[in-house]
Amino acid sequence: MLEIAPGAYSLSQEAGGRVHAFLLDDGGELTLIDTLFDTDGRQILDAILKIGRTPKDLKQIVLTHGHRSHLGGLAALKRVTGATVYSHEWEADIIAGERKAQPITAKPMMPVRVYAPVYYLQYGQVLGLGSCPPCQVDRPVHDGDLIGPVTALHTPGHSPGHLSFYWPDRSLLIAGDAVATWPALAPGWPAFNLNITKCRSSLHRMADLGAEIVAVGHGEAIPEDGSRLVRALVGQLQA
Repeated sequence: MLEIAPGAYSLSQEAGGRVHAFLLDDGGELTLIDTLFDTDGRQILDAILKIGRTPKDLKQIVLTHGHRSHLGGLAALKRVTGATVYSHEWEADIIAGERKAQPITAKPMMPVRVYAPVYYLQYGQVLGLGSCPPCQVDRPVHDGDLIGPVTALHTPGHSPGHLSFYWPDRSLLIAGDAVATWPALAPGWPAFNLNITKCRSSLHRMADLGAEIVAVGHGEAIPEDGSRLVRALVGQLQA
């Protein structure tokens, strides 16, 4: 667990592609963004205890999107904490296990020498391998909604209902999978981005926020000059 800004903790695991979740503590209720890959939620529950809080202090669980790597611990955490679960309405039935995530391409779109570790995730999703316990979404998230200390941003492209989150008091942007820093700094993983035009628009919007710190779904956070680096990524997107 790493504190990337005051009260903002980054939790990671190798499974799911060095996936990250984010525990936010603004001095009141706790808010969690994404739930890692493992299905028991144990790492997140341990992190809550380490910062001197209890599982019942977790009041909001928000999902950036409905891909497996980010949903693993959701059902277990919902049972233990009773937290309200939020997502964009487009992703809600995927999270509930009622619909499969929109298919991605099987085409090799990434240099093997850099992205070899990602290919097993790409083809696993193409083949429909792997699942996690479903969980109903309690409330839909709309662009501009305030959830805990963060404002929700609808940032489609990676998926139609992809969300990012901005904590202005911390100059912190949680970009979800719109940006990746593992295995390389990139505008998401190329094979997983469903709409390049919307990816570009979302990156421009996020860059305009001027956030210093940019946290991502896969890889370590960008600790400084984040918005400039996000804007520079737009040129890497190819149709």
